[in-house]
Amino acid sequence: MAIMDITVIPIGTETPSVSEYVADIHKVLKKYEGKVKYQLTPMSTLIEGDLKELLVVVGEIHEVPFQKGIQRVATNIRIDDRRDKESTMEGKLRAVNEKLAN
Repeated sequence: MAIMDITVIPIGTETPSVSEYVADIHKVLKKYEGKVKYQLTPMSTLIEGDLKELLVVVGEIHEVPFQKGIQRVATNIRIDDRRDKESTMEGKLRAVNEKLAN
């Protein structure tokens, strides 16, 4: 199970706000519910699932700004692919919170 941190940056928008694009990206992510888990954060989106599936999802959400007429898009991706044990978003948070409780 891999966890991906992704930020899709439309370049050349009419305003500094990009929430419209983020909302449209999350509409695409809803199509993958059951295959991947995702979480919106103030600065990016976290996606969890099989790495091959995540890469398909990234390809689709990267296209969202282009479909809205944007001519340039920069997509930043960070992948945590741990293979020695199962890793989930909840598990990573739980591990930190347990240490904070001590």
